[in-house]
Amino acid sequence: MTDPHQSGLRKWHRRPASHFLMISAACASLPVVAAMAMLLTGCSTAPPIPEKPLPLVTVAKPLQQQIVEWDAYTGRIEPVDFVEVRARIGSHLKSVHFVEGQVIQKGQLLFVIDQRPYQAQLREAEARVEQALSKRNESQSRLAEAKAHLQQYRVQQHLAETRYERTQALFKSSATSQDEVDQGEAEFLRSQADVEAGVASVRSAEAAIASAEAAIETARSEVETAQLNLEYTSVTAPITGRVSQKFVTEGNLISGGAATSTMLTTIAAMDPIFCAFDASEQEVLKYMRLDHSGKRQSSRDAKNPVFLGLSDESGLPHKGYIDFVDNRFDSATATMRARAVFDNADQLLVPGMFAKLRIPGSAPYDAVLIPESAISIDQSNHYVMLVRDGVVEVQPIQIGPLVHGLRVVRAGLDGSESLIIKGMLNVRSGSKVQQVASTIEATNDGLPNQYIPVPKEDWLISVSTEDNRQAQVAKQEAVQ
Repeated sequence: MTDPHQSGLRKWHRRPASHFLMISAACASLPVVAAMAMLLTGCSTAPPIPEKPLPLVTVAKPLQQQIVEWDAYTGRIEPVDFVEVRARIGSHLKSVHFVEGQVIQKGQLLFVIDQRPYQAQLREAEARVEQALSKRNESQSRLAEAKAHLQQYRVQQHLAETRYERTQALFKSSATSQDEVDQGEAEFLRSQADVEAGVASVRSAEAAIASAEAAIETARSEVETAQLNLEYTSVTAPITGRVSQKFVTEGNLISGGAATSTMLTTIAAMDPIFCAFDASEQEVLKYMRLDHSGKRQSSRDAKNPVFLGLSDESGLPHKGYIDFVDNRFDSATATMRARAVFDNADQLLVPGMFAKLRIPGSAPYDAVLIPESAISIDQSNHYVMLVRDGVVEVQPIQIGPLVHGLRVVRAGLDGSESLIIKGMLNVRSGSKVQQVASTIEATNDGLPNQYIPVPKEDWLISVSTEDNRQAQVAKQEAVQ
C-alpha cells in the first residue's frame, strides 16, 4: 500500500527548477511593493484628531441654615400606671364583669367573689358589738347601784361614828356602861367596813364598764374588718386603662392576702404614656457640659421636647417631653435611664413597643450642610471636591451628624464654595471640568431648627395626685 504523504513528497521533489525561481522572485518583490504603498500614503494629508470634551460635573453651594442637632435613641413604650389586680380575700370567684382587652374606667366593677362567708362574718361581728354594749349597760347599772350603796354606807358610818363618840363621852361621865361603848365601837367599825366594801363595788363596776368599752371597740373593729372583707368581694378597677385577659374563670377558688394572693388581671394606663430610653456616659456628659455652658438646659430642670416615631412611620409625628432623668448610672450597662411622656389619645402607642426618639443634642446654631454622596473618604480622612476657576480641587473636611438628610460640616467649608455633588468619579484633583449649577435642598423630617422647653400649661398629667387632678380639671374646663 502506498503512503499518501510519501507520494506527495515525491511529487514535490519532481517539480521543475523554474517553479522555484518564480516563487523566489515573488518574495523578493514584496518589500518594493510595501515601500511604494507607504510612499503613496505619505503623499496624502491625514484628518485632525478631535479634542476630548471636558468632564461634566454638577456643582452647588453648600446649604447654610440654622439647625439643631437631634440625637437619636431607641426607646420602649411603658404605661404611666400599671396595676396587677389581685384578690384581697379568698373564696370562690362568682362572676366576671368586663370585656377582655377593652378600656375600663376607674371604679368599674371587674370581679365578684362569693360574699356569703363574709356576710356571715359581718353578722357575727355586729352581734358581738351588741353583746358588748349590753355588758356595758349592765356594768353601768351595777356602778350606779354600787355608788348608791356606798352613799348609804357613808351615811351609816357617819351615824355610827357620832353615836360612838357620844357613848365615849357618856362613859367618861359614868353615864353609860362599858358594854354600850363596845357596842358603839363595833357598829362604827362595821360601818367602816361597809364603806370600804361599797368603794370596792364601785371600782369593780367601773372596771367592768372599762372592760365592756374595750369589748365594744374590739367588736366594732371586727365589724369594720368584716365590712372591708365584704367590700373586697367586689373587685373594682383602681385606675383607668386597658384591661388584660382574665387569669381566673368563674367557679375557681382564689386566695387572698399579701404573699399568696391570686392575680386576677392587669390594667395599663394608656393616656398619657411613657417611653424610656438609656443614654451612655459620653452622651450624658455632653448634655451636662451644654447645661453648664448655658447652651441647653438640663432635662432635670426643663421639659425639653422629644419627637417619637414608630417602626412603620417615616417621620416623627409624636411630640412629648422628657419628664424624668435617673440619679445614677446602671453599673451593668454604664447607661443612665431617662423617660419621656407623650399624649396618647388615639391609643396608637402600646406598652412594649420599640420607638425611634430624637432629643435636642445642641443649642440652635448656623451650620454648613452638604449631601452625604458628595463626601469621599481616604483611609480615616473625609474630603470633598471643589471647582475653582474650572479646575478640580480636593478639600479635607470634618463632618458632624446628619440633619434633615444632609451632613453637617464642622470644618473645611464656609458655604461659599462650588461643591461637586455629581460626577466625582470622572475627575481628579487638577482636572479641568465643565460645570452645571444646581442647588442643595434639605429634606423635611419634621424636626424643628429651634426649640424651647415645653411650657407648664402644656405639661401632661402623669402623677395621680389631688393637685394634679384639680389642675387637669381646671385645664379641661378652660378648654371647654
